[in-house]
Amino acid sequence: MSSSTAAWPPPRAFWTDTLPEKTDGMTRPHLFKGVVPASAANPDAVLDGFAAIRRAHTAGLEITANARVYVGEEHRPDLVDKVLAADAWPKGGFPAWMQKQIGAERFSLVLNTLESVSEPLAAGLGEFVGALIDGWGLPAGGAELVAFVGNYSGTAFGVHEGYENAFLTHYGPGTKDFYCWPADEYRKLTGGTDPLYGDYTWLLEHGEHFALEHGDALFLPERVFHVGRQSEFSVSVAIPLYTFPDAAIARAWIAPDLLGGLLVSEPDTDAGRPSPMQPLTAGPDELARRLTTVTAAAFTAAAEQAPAAAAEHAHQRWHTVLSNGGWQQTDHDLARDEAAAAFAAAGLAPGTSVAVRAPYRLMVTGEQAFLRGCETAADPAVLTTDLVERLNTGPTALPDDPNVIAAIRTLGATGGLTLTTTTEETE
Repeated sequence: MSSSTAAWPPPRAFWTDTLPEKTDGMTRPHLFKGVVPASAANPDAVLDGFAAIRRAHTAGLEITANARVYVGEEHRPDLVDKVLAADAWPKGGFPAWMQKQIGAERFSLVLNTLESVSEPLAAGLGEFVGALIDGWGLPAGGAELVAFVGNYSGTAFGVHEGYENAFLTHYGPGTKDFYCWPADEYRKLTGGTDPLYGDYTWLLEHGEHFALEHGDALFLPERVFHVGRQSEFSVSVAIPLYTFPDAAIARAWIAPDLLGGLLVSEPDTDAGRPSPMQPLTAGPDELARRLTTVTAAAFTAAAEQAPAAAAEHAHQRWHTVLSNGGWQQTDHDLARDEAAAAFAAAGLAPGTSVAVRAPYRLMVTGEQAFLRGCETAADPAVLTTDLVERLNTGPTALPDDPNVIAAIRTLGATGGLTLTTTTEETE
């Protein structure tokens, strides 16, 4: 049921050989022991991420990352403001602090989009995601960090289905008992696919059991039902890989942009001219004919333009996710905004040493630059292949070139650069 890998991040052979072999081609769960070192992720780093969410709440900042509180299987949004606004917990005293805030012994705290509030976790677990992308492939929607913190006796979502491939990493201090069921077996046992709440102990003996300890990583294939249980306080971080159905991407992003451009009806244009009044005695047939003409023409043109629109979207999505270290793109990224503000506050001059922040990547394609999921205009004569490579691999002293310095200043607004020295030494 388990195996181990000593290398960090897991080498390419782990993704190309070991993972497919142990999981029957990524179709069965498998526990890999001792995968994640404490230097990459640990309970304190997760709680620091929660502290960042609390800091943003106090400052009134809008952020994508959020916290959810559960007592047993009951979602308690009424307690969120209280735990976000309370005084800080003493060192090592988070469980007792949380119990006091919610007035309950057992609790579950779920933190979404942790990569957007924690630079250490984004970088540490970003090594894992980067190795996964290199050895397995790119999740077109990116990856996310979702933390499960508490001493809950069962996952607050009950026994439920996971819709995407994921890794569940565990950091203790307590052990997490995890149970999995293939979808067809779950349907036979329960009569359907709905989540199961309450007393489902009868079901556990039919599930595949895994005991997660500090540093373990459990691979969870898509469409597998699962539940986690524990009796002691512990911290886990799930890394779901968002691939999204192709039809969903087309429906949500490509089609609206494509049809929106084809069906523009601005005032004072032929397309924007109001339709005539429709005689009541004629019925809806003439209106249907007019709408059919417009709709059919738009879909015909859309079919002709679809390859170019899909290629443009794929290009942008590909470089957005890769430049963001494999993480999903979020609109209100606290860590990115704070990194950008820190870079803007520092002076840039010839000799200033600059590097791309881990795990992000600077990518220049044509006249576009992508960094930390953000896109800016780029001059490839300024952001040369050599300069881009040096920025990606380590600190690089800026040349005495105002165009380069201006380009670096623009890239700094993405939050993807770090400044290691201030200015060159002068005599």
